[in-house]
Amino acid sequence: MTTTPQKSPATDVALVPTVLIDEAEVQQRVQVLADLLVSYIRPDCVGICLLTGGIWFAADLTRALNRSGRDIAFDALWLSSYGDDHHSGAMLIRAPLQRPVEGRQVLIMDDVLDTGASLKIAVEIVREAGAAEVLTAVFARKPDPLKDGNRREIDADFTAWEAPARYLVGYGLDDGGKYRGLPYVGAMD
Repeated sequence: MTTTPQKSPATDVALVPTVLIDEAEVQQRVQVLADLLVSYIRPDCVGICLLTGGIWFAADLTRALNRSGRDIAFDALWLSSYGDDHHSGAMLIRAPLQRPVEGRQVLIMDDVLDTGASLKIAVEIVREAGAAEVLTAVFARKPDPLKDGNRREIDADFTAWEAPARYLVGYGLDDGGKYRGLPYVGAMD
């Protein structure tokens, strides 16, 4: 695996994530999830990728579903809950759905489930658009953060990897917009 290490502005020392699961394991987990999903996916299914982080997982999952005999329509929903400064804020809908989902099954795909805020909003959007059934799949699910004594807002129906409570990067997960393109999942803490 080749990575271009980033440098810490304070120390000018290269920061290289600690690999938690390598590229081969990422792909194996995606295929296992696709094999599981095959029995749930209907012919009218529209796969919806949550941008930006979900694009790597959604692309791999839709290809894996295709290898398993299920071809789904594809769309994306661009939500933003924080900027490059890592602080959660108001949820912004930067780009809405382009494909009609009324009366259809929808599979929402995202990179990570942490608080569940983005996934909850996405589910609400597709339900309001008339989806007959909404399934959710995430690559990584972190432990429930229990913020302010509250549990996460929603859980995923399907998860490829139970992630540790660490600062994750790679495979769509970022640090201020960087590291998303790494083919593995690493930790920056």
